[in-house]
Amino acid sequence: MEGDMSSPNPGGRGIMTFYPTYEEFSNFSRYIAYIESQGAHKAGLAKIVPPKEWKPRGSYDNIDDLVIPTPLKQVVSGNAGVFSQYIKKKKAMTVREFRKMANSVKYRPPKHSDFEELERNYWSSVNKNCPIYGADVNGSLFEPNVKEFNIGNLGTILDTLEQDSGINIEGVNTPYLYFGSWKTTFPWHTEDMDLYSINYLHFGEPKSWYAVSSEHGKSLEHLAKDFFPESAKNCEAFLRHKMALISPSILEKHGIPFEKITQNAGEFMITFPYAYHAGFNHGFNCAEATNFASERWIEYGKQAVMCSCREDMVKFSMDVFVRKYQPDRYAQWLEGRDVVPIDHSQPTPEAEENPECVWKYQKRKRRIRFLTNLQELSRRMAEVIQVSVMLNMLKY
Repeated sequence: MEGDMSSPNPGGRGIMTFYPTYEEFSNFSRYIAYIESQGAHKAGLAKIVPPKEWKPRGSYDNIDDLVIPTPLKQVVSGNAGVFSQYIKKKKAMTVREFRKMANSVKYRPPKHSDFEELERNYWSSVNKNCPIYGADVNGSLFEPNVKEFNIGNLGTILDTLEQDSGINIEGVNTPYLYFGSWKTTFPWHTEDMDLYSINYLHFGEPKSWYAVSSEHGKSLEHLAKDFFPESAKNCEAFLRHKMALISPSILEKHGIPFEKITQNAGEFMITFPYAYHAGFNHGFNCAEATNFASERWIEYGKQAVMCSCREDMVKFSMDVFVRKYQPDRYAQWLEGRDVVPIDHSQPTPEAEENPECVWKYQKRKRRIRFLTNLQELSRRMAEVIQVSVMLNMLKY
């Protein structure tokens, strides 16, 4: 499939899936600008399927002794589609031990014929038989010589944080590994500082995602406050605690638009600024993730509502980003007067500066115009043939 083609995923009703060529895949920031120029950010989530010739590493056979320092037992309470999740820390285990546990009778996924059946099973049993998640493992499985889409070296403007301020935040501007098992869950949240995120599924069973776009983020927050009033009372940004689970049926009932999609091994998922997302793992797998930024994110970072009740929540000054990328607004920023409404539909400014994005957009429009004209020509030819047949019949 051509690299500039994208298509809504049938299960996602609006989440776009992209198939870049190797050449397009070689520049991460440029390709993110391109997919935004195509409207990918409007759903809050996008999938990127790498070219077949690309590999993040030669083999995963040598990671069995990798240590998961703090596996997390996920304890879920609640009912009727609204749940709270709390975690209990477990003792360290190796990947070999975690795999054995995840594939055991107690923790392995139930038999199912399709995703819909597995999804129903998940929501009907989410508060039973607590799963264990090997989350937040510092490190990367990408080989150092991999230049394309290397999660440990994306080369976006988030690098400014380390380059200009000397700040390293694990899992934000460094990679984290996540070892999943059946039903391990990531509750509804946006990324720290409302950044972008990238998630690559190295191997194993699929991962299901739900997304609410940035346009409808406030609606989800209002609904969550109604369901979790005590949490909302204690912290304005309580969803950053990653404890709230709200099922798709509840979102539908309350008119909150959402999308869903399944990520398979070897695929990337991109979440966009201030896009709420949640999901679960279908069984034993390994994913790698980190955050990144574009110029479009800066406004989101400046206006991000932060958790005020926990000292370990990620927070950093936006000063360096405003000074470097919005110098004409820096004085206003220092005075607290630089507040502008965010247009969630607009792509990152880099898309306008990227001739390749413009060229591909024009090429795509020409292709659509050509196909439309071809379809119209075929219709007219069919009419001519039909009239010709009728005239011949009248002769006889």
